[in-house]
Amino acid sequence: MTLSEQYKATIDYMYTRLPMFQRIGSAAYKKDLTNIRALCDFLGQPQQQYKTIHVAGTNGKGSVSHMLSAIFQQKGLKTGLYVSPHYKDYRERIKVNGRYVSKRFVIEFIDKLRPIIEQVNPSFFEINVAMAFEYFRQQKVDMAIIETGLGGRLDSTNIIDPVISVITNISFDHMSMLGNTLPEIAVEKAGIIKPDRPVVIGERQTDVQQVFTQKADELSCPILFASDHFTATTASSDLRHTFFDIYKDDRILAQHAPFNLHGTYQEKNIATVLGAVQMLNSVADVHHLPVISLRDFLHAGKDLKALTRFMGRWQLLSAHPLTICDSGHNEAGIRFIMQQLATIHYHQPHFVIGVVNDKDIQTMLALLPKDAVYYFCKANVPRGLNPNELRQIASTFGLLGKSYSSVRNALKAARKHAGPDDLVFVGGSTFVVAEVI
Repeated sequence: MTLSEQYKATIDYMYTRLPMFQRIGSAAYKKDLTNIRALCDFLGQPQQQYKTIHVAGTNGKGSVSHMLSAIFQQKGLKTGLYVSPHYKDYRERIKVNGRYVSKRFVIEFIDKLRPIIEQVNPSFFEINVAMAFEYFRQQKVDMAIIETGLGGRLDSTNIIDPVISVITNISFDHMSMLGNTLPEIAVEKAGIIKPDRPVVIGERQTDVQQVFTQKADELSCPILFASDHFTATTASSDLRHTFFDIYKDDRILAQHAPFNLHGTYQEKNIATVLGAVQMLNSVADVHHLPVISLRDFLHAGKDLKALTRFMGRWQLLSAHPLTICDSGHNEAGIRFIMQQLATIHYHQPHFVIGVVNDKDIQTMLALLPKDAVYYFCKANVPRGLNPNELRQIASTFGLLGKSYSSVRNALKAARKHAGPDDLVFVGGSTFVVAEVI
């Protein structure tokens, strides 16, 4: 077999042999760390061989993780980045200096671990985490940015001892696994906080701030709420960059600083990363890390996509008609998308929407605009909600349109019906976005 054929066979084995949350939902969620510990024992604890930063939160953790990776890459450090889920290519999950893990490594890693896979029966996510840990060791990275999957306390990534932990924010998502109240969800996210390791909380939220301060106090951790000190406001944007005015304690740090990303919600992510930078600099001597300057941070933001291959968030698909996708899919994510849409001038909105069947879709649908024309669809994953069922539920919220057999057919119809001054938005699910980028 060719390398590509071997790789495809390996990925097919992983999808069929390993329970995958993105495809089947909560049945794939393992509520303990037994399997990942067994896998890392088998590999010789690769995650202990390099420095790490751990990133959790409901929204923004992917953006924050990519920005942190870009910063360390700018400083000349060999930087690993583990994120999930992927959009198009499985290898998007594991990157070193923006380059995907090699197909050959994926093949050889799974071949090596097949005996323990058969013995332990790990989930798809647990194997991904173990693969990332081992790849970063073999690549001899200086720093690895590790994004959690679900929650934090019982997330498979939560066996690392990071330099700092970062928690972006708390919103309602995955309630069936993480809890039905914000404090309950916050407890799960706070599970990544480690003894004596600093923690940065992106937003001070009244409902949950005590969860974090109490946990930090119990574990003797320095804690910083980034939003207490840092703010970023959108000044303007073009098709490649958004320009932000950035402040610390109400003092201007940078005016019209270009960042190679879009979305007003990135204001909070930028503040979070600045908080993380401040905390990292406070422990730089202890961990033999370079001090990160404002200039380093700004250069990383300007070249973010080139450095890290960041994708899927407020991504421009075409200019005529203006077509944008975003993978925000929970209440807070949809609110941010609506805020961003309010900054754009267009005539008629067209929404290509698909969702997964275990989400609180009523909350999401209640936030979507009633004046849009809707194109309901289903991504090609088992968890996808039937588009006819989605259309029927959406109609009770005054959201009207037709259902389509695929995401591509829905997008094709939206572009056909959209006028030159109209907007086409694609979203509702990561899997919908994955089929159009």
